[in-house]
Amino acid sequence: MKVIEVSNLHKRYGEQVAVEDVSFAIDEGEIFGVLGPNGAGKTTTVECLAGLRVPDGGTIRVGGLDPRTDRDAVRSMVGVQLQSAVLPDKIKVWEALDLYASFYENPSDWRELLRKVGLEEKRDTAFAKLSGGQRQRLSVALALVGRPRVAILDELTTGLDPQARRDAWELVEQVRDSGVTIVLVTHFMEEAERLCDRVALIDGGRVVATDTPAGLVAQVASEQRLRFRPSAPVSDDVLLALPGVISVSRTGDQITVEGTGNLPHVVTIGLSQHDVIATDLRIEQTTLDDAFLALTGKRLA
Repeated sequence: MKVIEVSNLHKRYGEQVAVEDVSFAIDEGEIFGVLGPNGAGKTTTVECLAGLRVPDGGTIRVGGLDPRTDRDAVRSMVGVQLQSAVLPDKIKVWEALDLYASFYENPSDWRELLRKVGLEEKRDTAFAKLSGGQRQRLSVALALVGRPRVAILDELTTGLDPQARRDAWELVEQVRDSGVTIVLVTHFMEEAERLCDRVALIDGGRVVATDTPAGLVAQVASEQRLRFRPSAPVSDDVLLALPGVISVSRTGDQITVEGTGNLPHVVTIGLSQHDVIATDLRIEQTTLDDAFLALTGKRLA
């Protein structure tokens, strides 16, 4: 069942076109990634979804409702954690949750939410004294306090250290497991590959492609890449003569071979015939970053 449907969305600010033509649909219960570089139109798109901005064209349906004409109903259905959301420095964690809970007719028990997001021990801590990871956990709790059907998480892990980022990922998975559909806005490839059931790649205000992370990779993954250090000198001609090898390049004493087929087997057997061993051998798989580069001509970073 489609819980969100976006068709030909347009949004401009004066002469600047933020969203030119965006279309996608999101299934109930999935984690749907909106992936693209800064300035691609990701945040504007989800703000239109949540009824926080009025689009200039196209249609949006959230649970069958139009955020423009059914604004209150959509807001009661959607919880939002925005990239730029900031609370007053002195407000305590429990006070923020209690305040947000008062906005809804049937809110979640914010004490239970505190436990779920791992902030019980920070109940009486002021917002200004929370770490970056703790602030993001609080943002997620605030987005969930109204018992939403859909949670929009915008750049949830930007600025977090690696451990805090992974903690946030586990939290997102727990939220999805509770039955909430998640729209995850991100520019982190690893995050999208780890969490998302499907991803919309957005660049320049347009959707470039929509698929599973594996499906997007499969669209462009025609070649493999091997990196190794030979135990003895070997010429490029020897490697280029092997079946499936397309190119050979060198960086210092490291050799990179690109090709198709069962490349690791072909290269290791071919080297052994010349009494050469491939040491420090690494097989590099095509990534979502490679797919984005192939589809847009630029790297996301």
